[in-house]
This record gives sequence, structure tokens and C-alpha cells, in this order.
Amino acid sequence: MLTRRQFLDTSFQSTSILSLASSVPCFLTRSLQAAENKKNNGRILVVIELNGGNDGLNTVVPFTDENYRKYRKALRISESKVLKLNPEIGLHPALKDAAKLVEDGRLAVIQGVGYPNPNRSHFESRGIWQSAQPNPKAHGGYGWLGRALDQKSNRAQTFADAICLGDIDPPQALRGRQSTQSTIRNLAELQLDSQSVNADVGSDKNTTDDLRQFVRRRTVDARATVERIAKLNNASQTKTRYPQSGLANRLKDIARLIRAELEPRVYYTVQSGYDTHINQKLNHYRRLSEFSGALNAFLNDLRDSQLDERVLVLVFSEFGRRVAENDSQGTDHGTAGPVFLAGPAVKAGLHGTPPDLADLQDGDLKMTTDFRSVYATILSKWLDINPQSCLQGNFAAMDLLQS
Repeated sequence: MLTRRQFLDTSFQSTSILSLASSVPCFLTRSLQAAENKKNNGRILVVIELNGGNDGLNTVVPFTDENYRKYRKALRISESKVLKLNPEIGLHPALKDAAKLVEDGRLAVIQGVGYPNPNRSHFESRGIWQSAQPNPKAHGGYGWLGRALDQKSNRAQTFADAICLGDIDPPQALRGRQSTQSTIRNLAELQLDSQSVNADVGSDKNTTDDLRQFVRRRTVDARATVERIAKLNNASQTKTRYPQSGLANRLKDIARLIRAELEPRVYYTVQSGYDTHINQKLNHYRRLSEFSGALNAFLNDLRDSQLDERVLVLVFSEFGRRVAENDSQGTDHGTAGPVFLAGPAVKAGLHGTPPDLADLQDGDLKMTTDFRSVYATILSKWLDINPQSCLQGNFAAMDLLQS
């Protein structure tokens, strides 16, 4: 009988093989085996969360509005610097690459997105966006994408329906009853060193010891997975130049996973740093510039690989900022803000009604588009999933995607 000590000391000679064998190979091995037999042509959703509360008013700028000039004296983006989308509204000057995507027909901007009775707490507002439910009791349960993937999960083919990439906790949005998710920091986690790959799990192939057989099967799966990933990674190098940023690196890894023809329908990552209470101007510029450059490179990479037609990108933040700047040359927690959809499938340009700066509620913007209508559009028109059960209600889809 294999003891616990023997299990730890003999079967796994490094923690990397233990972690990989117990979690990663289950879904990757099956996914890669399926990819070898049948190319996956299904649609994919990539979600980018701008964590901290992005200042939507300085992202999608109403540069001709006199109230914008009134409330934003230090932080105002001048008309000469705005990247104009129409005679009244434009993008922050850091979003040059995003503006190119609009011109190229690959970026849709939805204005004034939020939810009724807004909550200015990061934790509570993220819970609402992640669960698609305003009731705080639902914020520890299943997420809107987890419930959606429950309807399409195929346990016979894959062990992961969604992958979250980055050094973050798994988002509630991906949590489902049957669908599964995996979180990895980067693709380096999918590699084993030579000592791990050559770890000996025992030579008696005829043993009836269930635990030893389990260990051997997991190790064999791990070795097979590492070999396949190594081949796929070597074959999936791209000529696309990505900016030097954390978000760009994560999107580059997601593009490589998509090229590897794995089966997850959803990929998720986060860009932090949008909680701009002080000295917002420079910090916001840097965050938006990183986001814009990374998104543009990602979409170009997929286009060069002839995979962009399969991918839709959703970009959101848990709330916007207050209309009036504060005394620290920053902005405090607010309500509604813009949402982006990107990819060749979108109807590019501005969508929705811009919030009225002359009609505020307690100094905040009134939302003009319920975020669940954006979700309903993605679910019904992109992922071919019934949105009603996922969103716990009826929300009209929007005209955001090409038919």
C-alpha cells in the first residue's frame, strides 16, 4: 500500500508536477486530444475587466458640453486633444490605437452603461456585474457566464469551459454549477522542468494499488500535456509586436491558447489601476494607453492568424467616476460608464445614449443602458445561449453585432 509519505516523496519530486497533474492536464490533455481530431470552430468571448472604476467621462469625452468644462477644470481633456468620434464626442488621447480600431470597423463603444440603484462599493458593484444580479445574497454564488456555460458544457470533451489568466482570484462571473474554470498566472505554469518530467512513479505496471495507479495516470497525462503544449507553443509564435505591459502579455498568452485550438469558450483577464482618487491625469493616461495598445495588438494578432472572426472582446469596469473632480486632482467612485465590444463582428462606433450632464442624480450620471442588455446581446447573438436564465430576467438585446 502506498503511504502518504511515499506518495509525496516518491511519486512527485516537485510541486510543479503535482499542481499540473492534479488540475491542468485534466482539461488540457482532453482539449488537446480533441483538437488533434477536430478543429474547434466555435465562437470565443474574451473578457477584459478594468478594475478599480474607470473614469468613463474622460474615456469617452463629451468635449463640447459646457457642463463637462464646468465640472472638470483640472482634468478636462481639451477639444484639440480629443480623438473625435463625432462632432460632440471623442476618445481620450491615450486611446489612439482604440480610435484606429473604430475607424477599422472593429470597436463598438456603448455609452452610459450601468444598473439601477447604483452601489459605489468596489466589492458590491463587482458582485452585481459578475453575477448580473442586484441582490447581494447572490454575489457569492454562480456568475452570469458560469450559468451560461452550464447550458453548453460538454464534460465528455473538456474539463474547462473557461480560463482566467493572471495573478488574480477566479472571478465569480465564471463560476457555474456544471461548467468548469481554470486560473493560471501565465503560460510558464504549463511547463515542467526536466526533473519533474522524468520523475519516477514506480515501475510495477501491474500493481493493483489504486493510489499508485492514479498517480501514474496523472503523471503520464502531465508528460503528454507538456509535450503537446511545447509543440503548440513553438508552432504558435507570432510576428505581431505587443507593447511591453502586463495586460499585453496576458492577451498575447490568450492569443496563443486560442491558436492552440483549446476548447474554452471564454477567456478572462483583468487590468488594475483605475481607482484614480488622486493625481488622475497621468495615471489614467498610462492605464488607457496600455489597454488600447494591448487590445489593438491582440486583435491584429488574431487577424494575422485568421482567427479574429471567431473572437469577440468585452471590456467593462465596475463603475465610472463622479462627474465633478475632487480636490486631489482625481475623481471618486461614481456610477455609469462606457463598455467596449471589439472584433470584426461588431458594428463599430458609438452606441446608446450619452448621459446628460445637466440631469445628474446626487452628482452622478444616470445610466442610459442596463449592462444586462449588453450581456443579453453577447449571450444570444454571439454565444447562441438563452440569456433569460443566465440573467434572471428579460433584457432586450442591442444592435451591436453584425448579423
